[in-house]
Amino acid sequence: MSAKLKVGIVGGTGMVGQRFVDLLDQHPWFEVTAISASANSAGKTYEESVKGRWKLAVPIPEPVKNIVVQDASQVEAFASQVDFIFCAVDMKKNEIQALEEAYAKTGTPVVSNNSAHRWTADVPMVIPEINPGHLAVIEAQKKRLGTTTGFIAVKPNCSIQSYVPALHALREFNPTQVVASTYQAISGAGKNFTDWPEMLDNVIPYIGGEEEKSEQEPLRIWGSVDNNQIVKASAPLITTQCIRVPVTDGHLATVFVNFEKKPSKDEILERWSQFKGRPQELALPSAPKQFITYFEEENRPQTQLDRDIERGMGVSTGRLREDSLYDYKFVGLSHNTLRGAAGGAVLIAELLKAEGYIQPK
Repeated sequence: MSAKLKVGIVGGTGMVGQRFVDLLDQHPWFEVTAISASANSAGKTYEESVKGRWKLAVPIPEPVKNIVVQDASQVEAFASQVDFIFCAVDMKKNEIQALEEAYAKTGTPVVSNNSAHRWTADVPMVIPEINPGHLAVIEAQKKRLGTTTGFIAVKPNCSIQSYVPALHALREFNPTQVVASTYQAISGAGKNFTDWPEMLDNVIPYIGGEEEKSEQEPLRIWGSVDNNQIVKASAPLITTQCIRVPVTDGHLATVFVNFEKKPSKDEILERWSQFKGRPQELALPSAPKQFITYFEEENRPQTQLDRDIERGMGVSTGRLREDSLYDYKFVGLSHNTLRGAAGGAVLIAELLKAEGYIQPK
């Protein structure tokens, strides 16, 4: 590949923005050339703007330290400097919707980590291994926005990555009912233990809005493209509980599932081990070679041991067994800020590039 695509990060000083900065350092296709945030950070170098609140264990990449942070609200000026943007802002839903559409209308593709556009009918919400076909609605979205090159694509909620891939690999058996409880790391709230000491030795049995997202977003991912919009699936019926636990990174799920056609345990394990998607076919840079890894050990997957599998982009499962009320139960695990947030968005951008949706301006 020739010159790297120029990337802008809107909301680059927050935790997810920091993940983008780290993941894109030395990326073979993309290079961060511009960063924007709130007006309070504008005018400072990136290093100055995150001083005292850099949340990652690795140091700030050298190439971005001296990039001068710009005001995210200066849409035209910022968009003119880049080929596409990642958006990870902390704003009200209607403000995010307006901001992302404004960027798209400049002819700039937007890959969003935010939830604001997840239910916009012509905006694809994508797990690249599962529903790459939903990218087809982008053409209709462009027409609505009045642009030939700009559009919005979004990443789904981080918690569903811990169980939706495992269920998707079994779709041929028609899952009908799913009960999932997720045990979610504090980084999902943009926090670490230094700035959230109340989470030490504590569990909070509520995460605002999370259960509705966890029950409904899988149905949109499993939905179909009809008349230039995405129509959500009607099954399976999903109910969830989402709990905040004292873990830095990694969302773990306990899952119970009924099937219309109950598979054998061997059939499930075979489908998990063999499952591949479009990112694996294209050998995208961030794609895990083994998307779903099953652990035979009774005490795996463990959050601390297994969240970084496949550079944090893989999903792990374990403890698959038959149940007295449901056909099967199992445990799933994914890294919430890698596969679930910034890494998932980078993989979407790689897919969009490979499929011709993102090109140099």
